[in-house]
Amino acid sequence: MFRFSLFVMLVLLSSCRQQVEKKPTETRPPEVAEKDTKGSVGQEVQKLKSFEGLADTTFVRLADFSDDFVYDIRYATENNFLKAKVYDCAECYTRVKTAKALIKANKEFISKGYRIKFFDCYRPNSVQYKMWQLVPNPQYVANPVKGSIHNKGGAVDITLVDMQGNELDMGTDFDFFGKKAHHEFTELPDEVLQNRKLLKETMEKHGFWAIRTEWWHYNLSAGSNDKVANFKWPCPN
Repeated sequence: MFRFSLFVMLVLLSSCRQQVEKKPTETRPPEVAEKDTKGSVGQEVQKLKSFEGLADTTFVRLADFSDDFVYDIRYATENNFLKAKVYDCAECYTRVKTAKALIKANKEFISKGYRIKFFDCYRPNSVQYKMWQLVPNPQYVANPVKGSIHNKGGAVDITLVDMQGNELDMGTDFDFFGKKAHHEFTELPDEVLQNRKLLKETMEKHGFWAIRTEWWHYNLSAGSNDKVANFKWPCPN
């Protein structure tokens, strides 16, 4: 009897020891989404695209290749000299070669504490016809039969903003058609002249050229020989 009781006690002690020494069950933490592909609530964040494999004349949406720009596409609103909305929705498309040059120019502006803000980019030729119907004056609107460099994807209308998004003073608003908007007009505060000089010299350094009468307008030198296009960008449903 004594031996049986001793045997039972030994068995019980062994069982208790095994439970004490047994490691706790490991629980794996929930998978953490990659920072560059998921948002904080699990929503997909679109990665920036690469120009690799794209011809220089391909039309691209600039925001897909850089998130360092600011946009105020005026012709998608009534806040323009036409007083009419002529774009179905606000987008900034250019040819690949124009986009590459803009990104390089913007990197230099960023190093100085500024960024490019767009008022207009590529413009379908059908929109040029709409504008011509509203204002059939070649002094303000290019004749759509010939088209403009905007219709070729090689022209942009821009200004500069600081890193908080405040526009630099350029002396006039976009689409101000008067001598005050001309590059040679110098009866302006020194700050305005310096801002225009910064914009012009930097853009010219990266392959763009200005037109005499509009401080905001820049053409890519390598884009002037492209064909007038009527590519239309998709709008959100």
